[in-house]
Amino acid sequence: MKFKSTSYMSGFGNDFETEALKDALPKGQNSPQKCAYGLYAEQLSGTPFTAPRGKNERSWCYRIRPSVKHTNRFQKIQMPFWKSAPHVLEDVISLGQYRWDPVKIDEKTNFITGVRTMTTAGDVNTQVGMAAHVYIANNDMIDEYFYSADSEILVVPQEGKIRFLTEMGVIDVEPQEIVIIPRGLLFKVEIVEGPARGFICENYGAKFDLPNRGPIGANCLANARDFKTPVASYEDKSNPSEVIVKWCGQFHRTKIDHSPLDIVAWHGNYAPCKYDLRNFSPVGALLFDHPDPSIFTVLTAPSGFEGTANIDFVLFRDRWSVAENTFRPPWYHKNIMSELMGNIHGIYDAKPEGFMPGGMSLHNMMLPHGPDMEAFEKATHAKLTPQKMEQTMSFMFETRFPQHLTYFAAKDPSLQDDYIDCWASLKKNFSDKI
Repeated sequence: MKFKSTSYMSGFGNDFETEALKDALPKGQNSPQKCAYGLYAEQLSGTPFTAPRGKNERSWCYRIRPSVKHTNRFQKIQMPFWKSAPHVLEDVISLGQYRWDPVKIDEKTNFITGVRTMTTAGDVNTQVGMAAHVYIANNDMIDEYFYSADSEILVVPQEGKIRFLTEMGVIDVEPQEIVIIPRGLLFKVEIVEGPARGFICENYGAKFDLPNRGPIGANCLANARDFKTPVASYEDKSNPSEVIVKWCGQFHRTKIDHSPLDIVAWHGNYAPCKYDLRNFSPVGALLFDHPDPSIFTVLTAPSGFEGTANIDFVLFRDRWSVAENTFRPPWYHKNIMSELMGNIHGIYDAKPEGFMPGGMSLHNMMLPHGPDMEAFEKATHAKLTPQKMEQTMSFMFETRFPQHLTYFAAKDPSLQDDYIDCWASLKKNFSDKI
């Protein structure tokens, strides 16, 4: 077994090469007649073969055994709490404003069995939309491995530290960091410090990319150099193991006689990565008015319609508020995007009460939402000196599709039945006299 401690290469979307054994990478060609060390060459493609050069994503992997080697046919298994779109339930109402307390970690689970789907959007079979999940985990995955053929997986830890042991290397991730696992890549998860809880955005569509900065120019927001890709590591173990595959919303299991984490070397631009959210450099108004929240976009997954995302991953972190004569929290609004928010830590300025770390809220497309009465009164009468928002970090999974609640989301005790009451005390201030 030759797993290295975690170490990384920098850059989002770069073409990397890395080897755990000297000269394991072939020189000058991808698939030589004979690979060094008796390895097999295997390509993992994340785009069609004929995708344009700037969008073509693939990695060549040099592994101990081809991944096609397994000892029996796939068998369907059930993951009762993990749902995929379309998942529209007649007796569940998704039209409304919803908020949840943190989901409790009160049973024995690992990263995969602990997934609890909150919402689904789009259609996994036509590769559009997403699903939003919570994960709760207090046990390692032992001789059990997983990959999703359906989706790219964005993981946002909120509590505890976890370790992703992937085919391409090892990634440790903690709260205020994220990890992105490409479609088709095998991994298992160990608990470094637990129990662990966090959020998952399962992206069915085009993969996440850095947003165009437009008039902002070349700097700020998330920088490509801060995304870290693991160096090659491998496991050479011959012991009974299981591989679980998510495919078209269904789950299947097959048995293998070895660890599938046996890639000794790889090169390419299709790989997992991590990013420290504390490196995100927000931008904002320097004089007056409140820009759209799109200025806080960390990653975006395009839809094919210019300016309309399949998913945006948006971050609200520590920052200065300096705008004059401006209502500084998010204004009251309804729009075509469906917004699922999660609180990683601290207090969110538009909801000073009730939106707890580990909690979530959902405001679906064309449903009005905005600050509660306390936030409105405070922001309306505050002395507008420069103020720094500190010890706060929330995020949003935003999609152009309506997000439909699952039974778990609609029935779990973490659902706050009284959330809508936070607007009940809003009063009429109108007068026809200035």
